[in-house]
Amino acid sequence: MRLVTIEEHWSDPAVSAASDPAMAAFVPGYAAAFEASAGMPFTKWLHLLPDIGAARIADMDRNGITMQVLSCSNTFLPADTAPKLTKAANDTVAEAVKAYPDRFAAFALLPTAVPDAAADELHRCVGELGFVGTMIMGRTDGEFLDQPRFDPILHAASELNVPIYLHPAPPPLAVSDANYAGRLSPEVSAFLRLGAWGWHQETAVHFLHLVLTGVLDRYPDLQFILGHWGEFIPFYLERLDATLPQQLTKLDRTFREYFRDNVFITPSGMFSQAQLRYCVDVVGVDRIMHSVDFPTFGGNEGAVSFLADSQLSDEDREKIAHGNADKLFDLERFQ
Repeated sequence: MRLVTIEEHWSDPAVSAASDPAMAAFVPGYAAAFEASAGMPFTKWLHLLPDIGAARIADMDRNGITMQVLSCSNTFLPADTAPKLTKAANDTVAEAVKAYPDRFAAFALLPTAVPDAAADELHRCVGELGFVGTMIMGRTDGEFLDQPRFDPILHAASELNVPIYLHPAPPPLAVSDANYAGRLSPEVSAFLRLGAWGWHQETAVHFLHLVLTGVLDRYPDLQFILGHWGEFIPFYLERLDATLPQQLTKLDRTFREYFRDNVFITPSGMFSQAQLRYCVDVVGVDRIMHSVDFPTFGGNEGAVSFLADSQLSDEDREKIAHGNADKLFDLERFQ
């Protein structure tokens, strides 16, 4: 089976050097939590994070991955250096896509702290480099994307007809300290702020703001991608519509309708058959794409068996494995 996974990260040294200090400030205990001694299973794959060449492809081959959509890991890039750093990183991954056009596609890294430059960079990446969208990691300067200053980015994505993968990032420090610190050790607190809970809730709230402030009424065709089975939201669609009726929100559609029409979801390596069945039921198989969250939170092992072991029809497996991604990203041009 052709298998396309779409939340697959890589790291650029200059981008990491610029963003890691802010990450460490937002998440005390961050560095220690990613040490092998912390016991997290995914640390054994982190050596592949900088690799967007032969070693990564060898791992893909061993585990049945046909193509990865690459995204550069970053958070909190400062405005004064972000445009230069993101352009260089995008040029680097563009070379990897050019070298392996049937194995890699790419999301643009954007200098969101400088929205006009971010919009220009998205146009360059899609129009000149052939990228398939952008991944944006959390808030910028503590603000959600619904703030008016970020409208150039939303307008560009809508105009170019490419999706925004809304990826988790740590909540603001005040939120994290209030919710995820207390009597916890720094290492436990770090992961409670991040992949265990905090940044999933943060991403759900981010998307709620985008809907409730009318972004998808202004841009009704704009598509978002949410990992980790939709960052909690599919499990609360009925509750959201019951407690946020259109009479209250004054929006054009119900929340379920926005989610149905404007959102794709992926597992991000959370290979749960129960969650798959629920999301197929509630969201629909045409709105689910495969992802591993490689290598920051998982390895490629299990990506094939997860679909093979499901009770889905062959047609529905194909949609999740590659069909929906091929259509959304026009991946046939790379084959």
